[in-house]
Parts: sequence; C-alpha cells; structure tokens
Amino acid sequence: MADNGQHVALITGGTSGIGLAVAETLAASGLKVFICSRTKEAVDETVGKLRANDYQADGVVADVRRPEDVQRLVGTAVERFGQVDILVNNAGRSGGGITAEIADELWYDVIDTNLNSVFLMTREVLRTGKLVERGWGRIVNIASTGGKQGVVLGAPYSASKHGVIGFTKALGLELAKTGVTVNAVCPGYVETPMAQRVRQGYAAHFDTSEDAILERFQAKIPLGRYSTTEEVAGLVDYLVTDAAAPITAQAINICGGLGNY
Repeated sequence: MADNGQHVALITGGTSGIGLAVAETLAASGLKVFICSRTKEAVDETVGKLRANDYQADGVVADVRRPEDVQRLVGTAVERFGQVDILVNNAGRSGGGITAEIADELWYDVIDTNLNSVFLMTREVLRTGKLVERGWGRIVNIASTGGKQGVVLGAPYSASKHGVIGFTKALGLELAKTGVTVNAVCPGYVETPMAQRVRQGYAAHFDTSEDAILERFQAKIPLGRYSTTEEVAGLVDYLVTDAAAPITAQAINICGGLGNY
C-alpha cells in the first residue's frame, strides 16, 4: 500500500477477473477504489461486496471505448473521492481467428477496447486527476505476454497488447522525473472468465475439447499451472507502493516462466 491511505485507485473493468482481484486487493491495502464496468448490475454488486468488507469503494457504468464515458468516469471519481492517484487500465477483451477472415468490426473493437481505451483513460486521468501536479501517481496497464510475442489466431489481441506495452514505455520515460510511474503487468495464462472463453474458441477451431486445450496450455507453462487473479493483483499492489518508485517504463511478466523476455 502507498503510505497515504487516502490514495484513490481507479480500476477499469473492475467487476470480474483480474480487475475484480485488483479492486479487492487494493481496497484491502487501505486505498479507496473506484471501479467501472459496462453493466450496472455488475458495478452495484461489486461495490456492495467491497463496502460489506468495510472498504471505501464506489463506481459507475462506463464504456472505456467512448471518450465521453471516459470523461464522465474520471470526473465522477474525482468528484466523489476528491482525486485519482492510481489508474489501473484493466478493461480488455480477447479476439482473433484466421486473420484473412477477421471482420473489420472485430479488429477495431479489440483495438478500441484494449489499446485506445488505455490512451483515453490515461490522458483523462493526467488532465483531471492532476497526478503530475501533485508529484505522485501510479499508472498500471494490464497487458499480456501476448504483447511481447505473437499469439496464434490472436492477431488483433496481440497487436493491441504490443501497443499497450509501447505506450507504457514511452509514457513512463516521458513522466520519469514527475513522481508518476507507468508500468505494464503482463500476465500469461490466468484463470478468468475470459480465459474460459479463449479455450472455448480454440477448442472449436481445432475441433477438440476444452479440457484438451487446457492440458495443452498447461504443458507450455514451466510452472505447470495457470496464474491466479490474486497473484496478478499482488504485483499491481506492489507497483503502487512508494517502495516501487524506481520501477517505471517496464513490462513485467507474471506467467509461471512462460515468457522469459
């Protein structure tokens, strides 16, 4: 946790998978957390669950692909909690297939959801959250090991995550002397609802079972298993501390040895 327990963390896609684990972990560390999702029920349920644990939490419905939603999201977080100190760009989607058959809509939606949203959210938090002016801030982008190497049948996804890593490194260097760090966390295989959908897609493509795909994936991981959402959230939790101040413009793998680059 950052030394100042009043720090406010804004987490996109904070109602399931890695985003939910990050929200729970940062709240448990004493931060105020503000989440968003595209579904009101999911936001209400997650905020209710966090508050039931006596955490300071709030959230709104927002589609981070839309600039007007991004502006309203960040504005509401600042209005309700006074500031935003930490941004976790977690919202994302899978997407791919045989590249020659990928529809324009799929390509653009993956790029909008995974990459353009990171730019829109980061720009708005820098403008409205005034991290640079206060001399302290943390931006953590949830990328992927697929942002460092190609993902078979995942060209849109892999391209978007490579973009997130490039953006992270450039902005981290730009803000290096300001007290605001910018890093990417690169999970490998993590057990989430999205991971299940990905296995379903591969199983359909290769005409095999989801269990067979899971076995194939686990065999590729030196650790022999998927990472958990809590393990990914633990790395985010560390990166937002004062102890992590010298870590910036980095893309850090958390993948059971899947990628050592």
